[in-house]
Amino acid sequence: MTNVGKIQLPAFPLLLAPMEDVSDPPFRYVCKQNGADLMYSEFISSEGLIRDAIKSRQKLDFFEYERPFGIQIFGGDEEAMAMSARIVDTVQPDLVDINFGCPVKKVVCKGAGAAVLKDVPAMVRLTTAVVKGTSLPVTVKTRLGWDDQSKNIEEVAERLQDAGIKALTIHGRTRAQLYKGEADWTLIAKVKANPRIHIPIFGNGDIDSPEKARLYRDRYGVDGLMIGRAAIGYPWIFNEIKHFLQTGEHLPPPTIEQRIGAIRDHLLRSVEWKGPVVGILEMRRHYTNYLKGFPNIKEFRTQLVHKNSVEEIEEILQQLQQRYAGFLPQRLAATFSASQLEDCAW
Repeated sequence: MTNVGKIQLPAFPLLLAPMEDVSDPPFRYVCKQNGADLMYSEFISSEGLIRDAIKSRQKLDFFEYERPFGIQIFGGDEEAMAMSARIVDTVQPDLVDINFGCPVKKVVCKGAGAAVLKDVPAMVRLTTAVVKGTSLPVTVKTRLGWDDQSKNIEEVAERLQDAGIKALTIHGRTRAQLYKGEADWTLIAKVKANPRIHIPIFGNGDIDSPEKARLYRDRYGVDGLMIGRAAIGYPWIFNEIKHFLQTGEHLPPPTIEQRIGAIRDHLLRSVEWKGPVVGILEMRRHYTNYLKGFPNIKEFRTQLVHKNSVEEIEEILQQLQQRYAGFLPQRLAATFSASQLEDCAW
């Protein structure tokens, strides 16, 4: 078992990354159904929680079946972070996670997210404020450093552990890289190999196949993996990785019936949680990735994003299931526009 404070996870857990405008309860549901061991909320502004901002408060919502579950907060002010930790405490998730890795300008400009990598003492103060402000285990997600000239994750890991965190997730890129280039896991491995480090170290970045998951586990020695973009439109990746790690064999790819079933579950829970208008509207961003790999799919995809009722969408889904019965597409990586990448806190 892997322990995060008093939380018991499997020996090599697979975590679903917190992703802004993606990791809502409907999306988390389909990932949980397909093997995610630990999930997080979308990242939540500490200032927003204190101001009682509706969107921030809504991100605190989670369901009992999601446990173990963490709520992720970000901010650059100690008092605000401590107060937001106390607010999170009231809804009783299993842990509080601090985002010290988000690279987007609107977060960094506020001295939060990855910006704190430039000021390790401030990072320690913010972390200490959260640890003191909650009775829950506190974890952190961060990056290797601000840029190639300041990769300070080894120092950061020791100091955050000393501040009281119970686990650390490291994304193998700097803030300057954003999501470009290949993630460098060598420094993640150094943190894990440090004899001073006794908390779990989870690796994040570029895990998009069972083969890569096994390779990175064996090569870098991490305690578990966090998966983000590869799960969008393909929640089956969690069980596929688990099966491959256990047996060395691949699960068959999801059938069209399974894909339509996941879309249907995601859609219905989106409508139930957000209401029919917003639920249907926000579901549209997911169709492309759920249906990636199917030939001549554009017509169906176009219809799906223009329908405004569950009944109309259900008709299209039934047509899709009939049209592609028996077809098993090769799994392809999810695709994102530049604006989508900018908006997501991976």
